[in-house]
Amino acid sequence: MNFRKGQGREDPEINLIPFIDVLLVILIFLMVTTTYSRYTELQITLPTADAEKAQDKPNQIDIGIDAKGRYKINNQAVSFLDTATLAEDLRQAAHALEAGKDGAQREPVVIINADRATSHQSVIDVLEAARIAGLAKVTFAAQASGQSR
Repeated sequence: MNFRKGQGREDPEINLIPFIDVLLVILIFLMVTTTYSRYTELQITLPTADAEKAQDKPNQIDIGIDAKGRYKINNQAVSFLDTATLAEDLRQAAHALEAGKDGAQREPVVIINADRATSHQSVIDVLEAARIAGLAKVTFAAQASGQSR
């Protein structure tokens, strides 16, 4: 039963304008939220710094880390088994500083002297050991640019 005689049936059309709008919004969202990280392309040479030397020496503990991952605390070689043993060595160095000083006792500053070829993990181990030992003041030593060791 066709009540519309003489009229052909129209095919439904898909309206593409809202579809394109939605796709553009999704595309913009994806472009904004995408992170581009290229860690393998970074060329970093550390450390150098241009700063004046401190006039007064604070109560300090010097930690040296060479390129092979060997540690020295105040020029005394220590063996690294784990961060807990390194923390105990730091505590002993802090107690030795407190015993040698008279008058006002200040919290010692841990100064990390790391070779530029030292692994990142070695430095993180020292930071973790300082945290375990309760030494909150930590800094890094660097040579002035233009000087060599």
